[in-house]
Amino acid sequence: TVYIAARDVSTLESTAAELTAQSGGAGKCIALQGNLGSREGCEQLAAAIGEHEPDGLHVLINNSGTSWGEPLSRTSGRMNWGWDKVLDLNIKAPFYLTRALLPSLRRAAAEDDPARVIMIGSVVGITPQGVPTHAYDASKAALHSLTRKLAFELASHAASGEDAGDIDAGRVTVNAIAPGFVPTKMTQGLATWGAKADSTAAATPLGRLGKGSDLAGAALYLASPAGSWVSGAILPVDGGILTQPLQVGVED
Repeated sequence: TVYIAARDVSTLESTAAELTAQSGGAGKCIALQGNLGSREGCEQLAAAIGEHEPDGLHVLINNSGTSWGEPLSRTSGRMNWGWDKVLDLNIKAPFYLTRALLPSLRRAAAEDDPARVIMIGSVVGITPQGVPTHAYDASKAALHSLTRKLAFELASHAASGEDAGDIDAGRVTVNAIAPGFVPTKMTQGLATWGAKADSTAAATPLGRLGKGSDLAGAALYLASPAGSWVSGAILPVDGGILTQPLQVGVED
């Protein structure tokens, strides 16, 4: 069983039905309401998942996120709002939701088959790009750091600290996928999308923008038995963007 969540669950019902149909009877997808903009919202979603899966959750994919940006020189009344919104969804929500679901993840873990946490980071968390999305870039760099921190801590059987008794059990791997530019509802909302798409594809070594299936394949690898001994990895899925040589002091 796969669970997908959003603030407006009605928008997910058709997606859940489509995914259930695609399984050919082998599984089902259930849509849940969840507002991950606060710690309380994350804990409520974790509780709902726990009611559906009392024996444990095998894989958590932290895919919540948003973007916001404006030029550094601009003075905007929305600056505090933008930074807070991005950090709440892009870094706080993955932390709060992972922590709330740890008991469920550890119940599902086996010695040779740990439970999995997969973060969705970004290549801009590795190297900056030429857009004024300071909050987004910083949040993804922070998410990569959190991935490594949690990977070390959750690899052991028991967490440390005063709450260890609540979440001690099986092992959990934590990894992040760092996508390059993938057209989504969020990115297609950019005012400059039409002009940027072709040039971005041309600047990508593999000559195209990313697809959802590229990211799905990476997630399947990390969630599969092949990924059971991988933890703390930041996996770029970017068409080779990060391989491009740094052009410093080069003259034609």
